[in-house]
Amino acid sequence: MTSIPEAGPVTHLRTLVPAVAAAGVEPHVVCATEQVAASFRDLGVEATVIPLRHKADVAGARRIWPLLGGADVVHTHDRRSGLLVRPAAKARGAAVFHTYHGLPHQVAGLVDGRPVQVSGAHAAWLVHGYMAMESALAMLGQVIVPSRAVARFLVAHRFPAGRLHVVPNGIDLRRREPAPAHDPLVVGTAAILEHRKGVDVLLDAAARVDAPMRLEIFGDGSLRGELEQQARALGLDAQFHGRVDDVRTRLEGLDVFVLPSRDENLPMALLEAMAAAVPPVATRVGGVPELVVDGESGLLVAVDDAVGLAGAIDALARDPERRERIAREAARRVADEFEAEALGRRMASLYADAVR
Repeated sequence: MTSIPEAGPVTHLRTLVPAVAAAGVEPHVVCATEQVAASFRDLGVEATVIPLRHKADVAGARRIWPLLGGADVVHTHDRRSGLLVRPAAKARGAAVFHTYHGLPHQVAGLVDGRPVQVSGAHAAWLVHGYMAMESALAMLGQVIVPSRAVARFLVAHRFPAGRLHVVPNGIDLRRREPAPAHDPLVVGTAAILEHRKGVDVLLDAAARVDAPMRLEIFGDGSLRGELEQQARALGLDAQFHGRVDDVRTRLEGLDVFVLPSRDENLPMALLEAMAAAVPPVATRVGGVPELVVDGESGLLVAVDDAVGLAGAIDALARDPERRERIAREAARRVADEFEAEALGRRMASLYADAVR
């Protein structure tokens, strides 16, 4: 049984659940909304709607309790279910797994050596208190981390290394050859519109790109109005689409994908773009360098470097042969290293070992 939130890890789960089913696991997904549940039923997966509305939603956890009795393995995928469901699953005798799709954004920069985004005693609690709590919860079972970068950070902060498994996110390859380029070039991103995703830096960079381009931004968040105002002030040809259900299809329509994040684990949006043979430009954060080999399967730049980001976008815009070569290498890398079927086999093997 897998417990997931309404957003964030859902894209990963839509790949993982069918893959583990193909490897012999019988999955049952517990999720937050009927829309998400229906998307899993469309994949032939049993799904139940029981939302956990906040980290103290004990009533929601009680509604999940009856389902736990029939599960051999319970795998949680966000902080709410990790906190509320893991102890209950352990009490019902299930093998417990939890995936870290990310760290609290206030401390995520520590993975790359940048300071926490709060100060004083609160900062100390975030690092030491949070890690102490998560280390205690890890003793209930096993923990999955998609990137080596975050795994190293956890172990350095006294996380129990013996309970940690690095299992990269997986995806199905959709296209080996890039589609014909648009005129002007279409550059885009898919992200929640919050500070940590760095879309403000992408807008600054786009204003510095000499080559003609159109900017497509998929996602929503508290900064959408501010970012739209910034784009207008910069005179950009930019379209904000909000949250869309067909992100995968939208990414296939890009000529260049940009991930300007200030922190990341192993981002699914980047994998989606690479799987569609769209050449990526991304910041060198978290597990991103584990996906993108700089200069081969994409271009990497420093965090908050609008000039460097603009230069990388402009380089791909002005060199179609290089852009196509990187696109093909991105697709090849996904096929060789991050294929969904291999992810399913790996997770099914870990589940089997846990219940022996």
